[in-house]
Amino acid sequence: MPIVQTTDGTDIYYNDWGSGPPVVLIHGWPLDADMWEYQAPVLAAAGYRVIAYDRRGFGRSGQPWSGYDYDTFAGDLNSLMEALDLRDATLVGFSMGGGEVARYLGTHGGSRVAKAVFVSAVTPFMLQTGDNPDGVPQSVFDEMVDGLRQDRPNFLASFGKKFMGAGLLNFSVSSELLQWTSQVAMLASPKATIDCVRAFSTTDFRADLARITVPTLVIHGDGDETVPIDVSGRRTAAMIPGATLLEYPGAAHGLFYTEKERLNTDLLAFLRG
Repeated sequence: MPIVQTTDGTDIYYNDWGSGPPVVLIHGWPLDADMWEYQAPVLAAAGYRVIAYDRRGFGRSGQPWSGYDYDTFAGDLNSLMEALDLRDATLVGFSMGGGEVARYLGTHGGSRVAKAVFVSAVTPFMLQTGDNPDGVPQSVFDEMVDGLRQDRPNFLASFGKKFMGAGLLNFSVSSELLQWTSQVAMLASPKATIDCVRAFSTTDFRADLARITVPTLVIHGDGDETVPIDVSGRRTAAMIPGATLLEYPGAAHGLFYTEKERLNTDLLAFLRG
């Protein structure tokens, strides 16, 4: 398997498809690189080198006991960028993966990066605090952790329906697709799954966003109930100088599947622009 080893010795698995300008796809919680099934082949066929990796603790990467914080995640991404000697890369982060994009650029700079894309991202700061009154209450994340500890398969199955916007009147997401996402999520370390809830809910990326100087695209669904657009997408775009915001009317969180054709079209337009 293609593996990059991080500074603390953790193995990071990655797919490396196609040739051309590099595009690094960073998956969301609680999935792995396989979530990009409907983007990676399209981008590779369009003339790009597409690298999609499993975050530590998820998929085929190592599952260490510690290191589930954004400074470490950004360090892991830096290890990948350096090991593959990627230059003029476009970083595409979905949901939790948007945090990696922000922290990497805020910490390691943009010398290897040409563009950045935030898709349904958790940036700039999810948690409700005194100086972030419009954030999500701590109790919401505590309930997620409790659900994972009590019955992880059941929690992930229920979470997946909201994630994809699947309801009684929405038949665009098959039961098989929901089962597949749950199966992918169950491959992750239970410790990593819980620690990452704490990481993406409590990490403040506002200073990181202010340091981003590369052309940036923000894509978010205005029907996202998992990472609401007012807390995230709109604020992220406003904090990055010159960023472009594309709002998908009615789209839920998992738009990498539910809006895959539009997402692919918008990604390719941004890459080529």
